[in-house]
Amino acid sequence: MSFFPGKDPEAGDSAACDALEHLIIPRTTDLGGFEVRRALPTAKRRLVGPFIFFDRMGPALLKAGDAIDVRPHPHIGLSTVTYLFDGEIKHRDSLGTEMVIRPGDVNLMTAGRGIVHSERSPENLRGTPLSISGLQTWLALPDGHEEIDPVFDHTTVDELASFSADGVEGRVVIGSYEGYRSPVKVLTDTLYTDLRLAPGASAPLAAQWEERAVYILSGELIVAGDRFEADRLLVFRPGDAIRLEAGEQGCHVMLFGGAALGSKRHIWWNFVSSSKERIEQAKEEWRTGRFDIVPGDEEEFIPLPST
Repeated sequence: MSFFPGKDPEAGDSAACDALEHLIIPRTTDLGGFEVRRALPTAKRRLVGPFIFFDRMGPALLKAGDAIDVRPHPHIGLSTVTYLFDGEIKHRDSLGTEMVIRPGDVNLMTAGRGIVHSERSPENLRGTPLSISGLQTWLALPDGHEEIDPVFDHTTVDELASFSADGVEGRVVIGSYEGYRSPVKVLTDTLYTDLRLAPGASAPLAAQWEERAVYILSGELIVAGDRFEADRLLVFRPGDAIRLEAGEQGCHVMLFGGAALGSKRHIWWNFVSSSKERIEQAKEEWRTGRFDIVPGDEEEFIPLPST
């Protein structure tokens, strides 16, 4: 959920692994039975490749009568990526898109010069307990593409490349991994792979990626003899071939990163841009109602924050 008021992450304890550049402990926000852990951005690490925002949603079970209701809100200069492990979310946007995302599917919404969207629990599921678990990430758009026309793309789980061998199961969400490639099209070289390791199994994280990180979703991850628990973000230095090994209970991780952007990005609320002036312009446009509305979800919106 891109609007969640997550707290800034903090740096973790130093570890002995020479390939590790940063260990980040996400800050958790409790939204009433539904926790969100924000791993990016941090004061020390703003981006990993094009990834400028990384939220871990849940896992949670919402009681009957509760639901996800993210009211319409705007974006510029980024692509949002929604990827679920459990539950369903209904996406609507100002392009007229209406799409329910299910586990393993990919919602890629490229804001460009501006888009408005909402994310809510589907109507047919309301009134019953609702499970939710997933990730929402943002990709900052590269130089020359920040103001492109907005577009929405949905890719089903059956369309994604998957693999299973020697205790390793994976799905390539965006980009490529070990010869497997996702059909999801993005504007920069990107790594985004869902990886599950059986107890004692291992998998590579190649040195080909300019910037690389691993978020530990569950279990214990071992890197060069160091052990890392769940809900930790490991950012690796460039140039080293890494071996990821699962502990005794197995491990579920998300690999992400890619090519570094060519220039600095500023982030304020839901806006990302290389220009502070462009963000000020977007703030004024939302404040004065100049963004497009979301068909079918016109009655509510998230006001511009005061700070």
